[in-house]
Amino acid sequence: MADWEIRPASASDVEAVAELRAVVLRADLERLGRYDEGRVRQRLRDGFEPDHTWVIEVGGAFAGCVALRPAEDAHWLEHFYLAPRLQGGGIGSGVLRELLERCDRDGDGLVVRLNVLRGSPARRLYERHGFTVETEDRVDVFMVRGPRGRAAEGR
Repeated sequence: MADWEIRPASASDVEAVAELRAVVLRADLERLGRYDEGRVRQRLRDGFEPDHTWVIEVGGAFAGCVALRPAEDAHWLEHFYLAPRLQGGGIGSGVLRELLERCDRDGDGLVVRLNVLRGSPARRLYERHGFTVETEDRVDVFMVRGPRGRAAEGR
């Protein structure tokens, strides 16, 4: 696995993240008949919250991003994109493990939720980390992972 680190995102990261999103989601969105060159980038721009987003760097260079947005009843894992050349090497698992451990240490007892496109290979990553399908529609699969650790044991 390559050496990686995460750093807090800033507003200036939005275009790099929007471009990566377009690259990473293209095959799945095309398969689902939902790919639109402009919309895929604009949806990211419209929802980008740097306060809840981290940039993944490998060798000091931009390699991906992930967001963990707080909500009343859950943490929402969003915008988890990794450059295709780096996928499958353990970086995604390492980043996901670190974020889930942070959630568990918070002790708030909240679940972590996400949605993934139907047929996306990313679903297997989430299942390996304890996510299960909650609901699905013709485009998205909504998954949830219960709290772990001391917060969960004390309940």
